[in-house]
Amino acid sequence: MFRLETEVDSTRRDLLRSRLRDTNTAASPVLRALRGTPAERETPLHVWASAAAGELAGGLVGHTWTTWLHVAYLWVDERHRGTGLGTRLLAEAERVAVEERGCRHARLETWDFQAPDFYRRLGYEVVCVIEDYPPGITEYTLTKRLG
Repeated sequence: MFRLETEVDSTRRDLLRSRLRDTNTAASPVLRALRGTPAERETPLHVWASAAAGELAGGLVGHTWTTWLHVAYLWVDERHRGTGLGTRLLAEAERVAVEERGCRHARLETWDFQAPDFYRRLGYEVVCVIEDYPPGITEYTLTKRLG
């Protein structure tokens, strides 16, 4: 007999994460080989662009893990869109990921009204399409081979 609960519980969340990690490590020789190495940890990667007065013109927030760059957020202030700033931010993140962290791939998610065509022009390929996520919007996952 089980009792099911829907409460938010950070202690049990952490226990679940730990147990899932242990299960995955036992099942995968690749993950087992990563344990205890620097590649096992996600390392933040941020790139910022400031305008002349010092205000935020754009930025990229992501992380690297194993041989992957994961871009979580890329944003450019409306006044600076169309100037190539987004391309420069992404190129710098890719450069750091390849040259300083040994990454060979990049991934990101974007919505249909955001920038899927922008990423395609920069060599990213759509590997997943989720329609109606959220309702009325399509989400794309894109990847790119780096280097």
